[in-house]
Amino acid sequence: MAKKKKEGAVTIISATEEDILTVICGYTQGVYGLDILSRINKANKQTNRREIGVGSLYPALKRMEQQGLITGRWGEAASGEESGGARRRYYTISIEGETALTVTQQYRQQLASSQTYAT
Repeated sequence: MAKKKKEGAVTIISATEEDILTVICGYTQGVYGLDILSRINKANKQTNRREIGVGSLYPALKRMEQQGLITGRWGEAASGEESGGARRRYYTISIEGETALTVTQQYRQQLASSQTYAT
């Protein structure tokens, strides 16, 4: 979960939030929740990481939207069996989200390169 930041401080996001922002980052027109979930879980399966569920994804999306990391918009009501006629919410990354993603990736890289190994 992204921590509230003090004035001038940077936001470090969780691994799940980092995954979500990484997926969303590639879509200028937005991407809907189940597509985000599918892409994350496909990558997680290929790298033997634990998959995430709907119960983790949607609260994270809501929280990230409230924090200004992403923006959401409702699409048109879908027709057909796949969606059951439900409207999809499409998410795009905000400037704040791009900054948080970059800062977090740099932070994790710094952590990895600063580790010393005891012998």
